[in-house]
Formats: sequence, C-alpha cells, structure tokens
Amino acid sequence: MDGKSRNVYLSAPMSALLKGVYEENTTLGEIKMHGDFGVGTFNDLDGEMILLDGQVYQLKDDGFAHPVSDSVQTPFACVTFFDPTTVEDVEGELDHAAFKNLLYRLIPSVNMFYAIRIEGTFPYVKVWSVPRQENHRPIQEVTPRVFEYHETRGTVIGFYTPEFIKSLASPGYHLHFLNSELNHGGHLHECRMSEGRISLQFISTVELNLPATLDYLTANLI
Repeated sequence: MDGKSRNVYLSAPMSALLKGVYEENTTLGEIKMHGDFGVGTFNDLDGEMILLDGQVYQLKDDGFAHPVSDSVQTPFACVTFFDPTTVEDVEGELDHAAFKNLLYRLIPSVNMFYAIRIEGTFPYVKVWSVPRQENHRPIQEVTPRVFEYHETRGTVIGFYTPEFIKSLASPGYHLHFLNSELNHGGHLHECRMSEGRISLQFISTVELNLPATLDYLTANLI
C-alpha cells in the first residue's frame, strides 16, 4: 500500500437491493462520473453489470453481453477509477480453490476495500445472470440462469468488501466475468485460470449515496 487516497462509490447500499428495491433513478451517466470500473445491476434486476474501461455492459440472462447507454438506470453499482497498487502475473493452471486462495493472499488486510482486475486465459468459467424481476420480489425467490464456458479468454473484475460492512456491498469477493470478444459473461461463480495478470487496487475511502426515492425511503433495511 502506497498511502495514496483512493475511493469507491456506491450508488446505494446493497441491503436495499436485498430487500427488493430494484428501481432507482440513478443513470449510468451519473455512475460514470464516479468511476470507469465496477460492477452492479440494472433496474428490475435485469442482468449483471460490468463497467470496464469506461463502457458499461449488460450481462443478460441469456448469457450474452451488450453495451448500454448512459441513460439506463441502476438500483446498485459499485465503481472506482481503477489505478492498481499491486500486479501479479500468473503462470500455471489454478483450480478454483487455488484461484481464491491467491486472491486472498494478495490483500494485506481483510479490513479494507479492494478493486481487482484479472485478465487471462480460463480453461473453465461458470457464471450466472438473472432474468428481469418485478420490483419488491424477494431476492431469495429469484432463480439465476447458469452458463459454462471452456477455453476462453477474458476479464474478471470486481471488489473485495470487508465483512463488517456487508450491508453496503457483497462481503468478500464480488466478481463478474466478460470474455475478450465482449459478448458473453455474468456473475463469476467458479473458474480455472491457466495464465494471466491480476491487478489489485487498495481503497481507503468509501463514498455512499443514499437514494431519495420513495421505495428507498420507505424500505425496512434492518
């Protein structure tokens, strides 16, 4: 860690999404004022989101990825301007357990936020996405659709969130995958990696937006 101040921006607390608040009025254009890198979802829980190099991709429940415009809205996004503080090259295949162990070994403290970007070759990737939902439907009732890819190249991005602030973002590593052709991806569930590069950014400041919508103001987030 080099002591340089870096921040992560959350458009809403994760606890609101978990309580079924799937509609907010925050646009992707607003989100991109706070970062060029991140993950999240879309209004009505309509797929997974990746913000990669300033472009937002919607990872739909059919497994396909599409670029989306700045006018699209999101109920939750976690973003930063990516500026890695640690870089490590990977040579030799890692199964999913070894992959996870390496990611945890790279972070100096579990009490901080980190952004992570992984570019490489993946003999196996298992991802999921979710179909569009009605607002307020309990998230426990939402069934994700699962996709598997073999011998693919791509980028994994996401964040590590400390357990003690799990109401703000998913605790531990929350990762999304997008292939190098930018047309397939989803929420990363499992993978094997054969070679690539892991870049990690230490984050010292969390900026949280609290939405002023009626849904959010009247939600029971406890």
